[in-house]
Amino acid sequence: MPQQSARTLTSQQKTTSRRPAGTLYRGREGMWSWVLHRITGVAIFFFLLVHILDTALVRVSPEAYNAVISTYQTPIMGLGETALVAAIVFHAFNGIRIILIDFWSAKYQKVMFYVVIGLWVVTMLGFAPRHLMNVFSH
Repeated sequence: MPQQSARTLTSQQKTTSRRPAGTLYRGREGMWSWVLHRITGVAIFFFLLVHILDTALVRVSPEAYNAVISTYQTPIMGLGETALVAAIVFHAFNGIRIILIDFWSAKYQKVMFYVVIGLWVVTMLGFAPRHLMNVFSH
């Protein structure tokens, strides 16, 4: 009996050692793309919810609306706007990547992830400095 359990353990070890080192979503680019896509989607959703609610204030109380809008003209909200644009840009580029994977192939999904990151960096380098100069110059 002890020899048989040793053989079973050895065969179980062999089975677990044959598992693939990494699949599409186990800590690789595909998983991070999925996580970032969900986070940016939820953040954009909540921004839109708040935006609809604060815009609806104009019908209820124009004074309250003006008070809320005046709080948006602070440097902290300017940084929030930069984060919002960063989320929208990543979500848009990654959405195009997902469409390409769906209609083309997942073969190049790793390369496409890095293309998305590159396009995001270039876009944000074009947007962020100019926007932040406007935010902090007032």
